[in-house]
Amino acid sequence: MYNSKSIVLVQSSALLIIFLPFTHSFYRVLYYAVFGMFTDRMDAGEKLAGKLLHYEGQSPMVIAIPRGGVEIGFAVARKLHAPLDVVIVRKLGAPHNMEFGVGAIAEDDVGYIDRNMIEHLQISQSALRLVEAREYRELIRRKQFYRNGESLPLLTNKTVILVDDGLATGASARAALLSIKKHHPKKIIFAVPVCSEDTASAIRLLVDAFVCLEHTEQFEAVGRYYRDFHQMNDEEVMKLLQKSKEKQVSLRFGENSFGHKIVW
Repeated sequence: MYNSKSIVLVQSSALLIIFLPFTHSFYRVLYYAVFGMFTDRMDAGEKLAGKLLHYEGQSPMVIAIPRGGVEIGFAVARKLHAPLDVVIVRKLGAPHNMEFGVGAIAEDDVGYIDRNMIEHLQISQSALRLVEAREYRELIRRKQFYRNGESLPLLTNKTVILVDDGLATGASARAALLSIKKHHPKKIIFAVPVCSEDTASAIRLLVDAFVCLEHTEQFEAVGRYYRDFHQMNDEEVMKLLQKSKEKQVSLRFGENSFGHKIVW
């Protein structure tokens, strides 16, 4: 049984953790583990958009990595009055633990493999090919579902803002960048709400600009930085993509105060 003194001590310790200035990364990690840095992906996307406003004048194209990145992308695209689309990427998980990424594949027949990790985990080529085959089938399914099987929109000589809900190992980001670069954009900005400092250093070398709200050396799983980090489904993704397209139509043609479109 706890006595009253021990309860007061626990309460005092909790208050100390909450109000103590974040002078050490330990307290930041502990705080985010308990409370989360962002309410949800939409909250994170709106905050991230605030750091990207200076790109609005460049008529950017926002490209999101599904599924979680789409909600981030929706908030960014809405703030920047930019079109939104997706680049289909599938993480390649280790056969013994599919959540542990050892690479990724993306549309346009590109992929990234962490050879050092493959060797460290002693994953055979045959086992890796089985994983690739399964994820490729899912990539094709999503491409058909999200974009009716069509290729990425025209990105040549455009400013592209690539977004996701977080950056951990960076495998998905690398594969997405390989796909986008095949379309010869003028500039690529990679933007995420939270990222691993080590991975951020590597990705920063692959893009024209890198934006991250929270860098951390003691990186936890991406979901630990969100209070609501539910698994998005295909229907949610399609709903956001459709809403973004409708917004672009209204911006293109204009709307009067009664909601009627006006062609200028």
